[in-house]
Amino acid sequence: MSTSPTFISQTGTLQKYFSLDQKGKIIAEYIWIDSEGNTRSKSRTLDEKEDGYKPEELPIWNFDGSSTGQAPGDNSDVYLRPVAVFPDPLRRGKDILVLAECWDADGTPNKYNNRHETAKLMEAHAAHKPWFGLEQEYTLLDLNDRPYGWPPNGFPAPQGPYYCGVGAGKVVQRDIVEAHYRACLYAGIKISGTNAEWEFQVGPCEGIEMGDQLWVARFLLHRIAEDFGVKVSVHPKPILGDWNGAGLHTNFSTKEMREEGGMKHIEAAIAKLGTRHNEHIAVYGADNDKRLTGRHETGAIDQFTYGVANRGSSIRIPREVAAKGFGYFEDRRPASNADPYQITGIIMETIFGPV
Repeated sequence: MSTSPTFISQTGTLQKYFSLDQKGKIIAEYIWIDSEGNTRSKSRTLDEKEDGYKPEELPIWNFDGSSTGQAPGDNSDVYLRPVAVFPDPLRRGKDILVLAECWDADGTPNKYNNRHETAKLMEAHAAHKPWFGLEQEYTLLDLNDRPYGWPPNGFPAPQGPYYCGVGAGKVVQRDIVEAHYRACLYAGIKISGTNAEWEFQVGPCEGIEMGDQLWVARFLLHRIAEDFGVKVSVHPKPILGDWNGAGLHTNFSTKEMREEGGMKHIEAAIAKLGTRHNEHIAVYGADNDKRLTGRHETGAIDQFTYGVANRGSSIRIPREVAAKGFGYFEDRRPASNADPYQITGIIMETIFGPV
C-alpha cells in the first residue's frame, strides 16, 4: 500500500470538511495511557480561546476504566487531568491534542499512572537540568501481524541492506514515516530525526517533558498508521529469530555532565546504575529477555556492562564524549515497549535518590 505523504483523512471525500467554519468551537482530543501501555483517546468540543489553552485551563474529564483495564466495573470512572497541550496535526486549525494523567475517584493517581511519581522526581532534582533523548524503534505489520516487506513465505535476508536503506526491496511504508515526521513537527514535538529500521528520535527534552513528548509521538504514529491500514508494534522482538530486536535507547545528561570535566559525573552515574541493574530491567519493558541476549548489538539481560562506543554493552559512552571528557551516555537496555516515564524516573531516582 502506498499513498502520498498527505494524510489520507484529509484527502478524497473527507478533504472538503477540514476547511469548514467551526463556529467558534474547537475539538480537543484527550489522550491517555491504558493498563497495557497503549494510547487511548476521545474527543470533546470546547469554546475557541483566542490565546489557546493551557493544561490547567482545560476541563477534567473521565472515561470507563473497566473497558481499559484501569478500574473495576462497579467503580469504573477514571478521571483525565490534562498535563500537556499540542497543536493537532490531524485536524489542524485551532484543534488540539490533550495529554492527560489518569486519576481515581478518591483523588489518588490511578495505579497505571506512571507520570505522577516521575514528575515529582523531576521537580525535586530540576537544578541538575536533566536532558533525555529517546530513540523509539518499532515494526510495521500488516493486518495479519506479519512485518511489511517480508516475503509471503519464509524470512528475509540478513538485515545489512535494510539499515538506513534506500530503494525498493529495501524499504517499505516510507509514507507513514514521512507523514509521522511532519505531524510531530507540526505538533511541536522535539523530534530530532528518523531512520530506516524503523526508528524516530525525540529530544533532547528536559525533565518530565521527555515522557510527555514521546507518548504523544507514539499516539501520532499509531493514529497515522491507522489511516494506511497498518499496525505499529513496539514489541522488542515481534518475530523471534536471528536478527536485532527493537529498543528504546535512552540518552541522558545533566548540567554537570555537559560541562568541562563532566566525565567524572558520567562515570559516577554509571556506577550507581550498575548497583540497581535488576530494578531497572524490571521497568525497562516486557519480553525484554527476548531482545537482551548479549548478541545483536545488546548486552546480556543478567549482566551490567559499559564501554566506549560499545553497542554490545548495557551503557555506551559515545567515542566523541570520551575524547572531549564531557557530554552524555546512552542506556541501551530499555525495550521499545517500555514506558518513558518509568525509564526517566528510575534513572533520576538511581542517580540522585528518591523524593
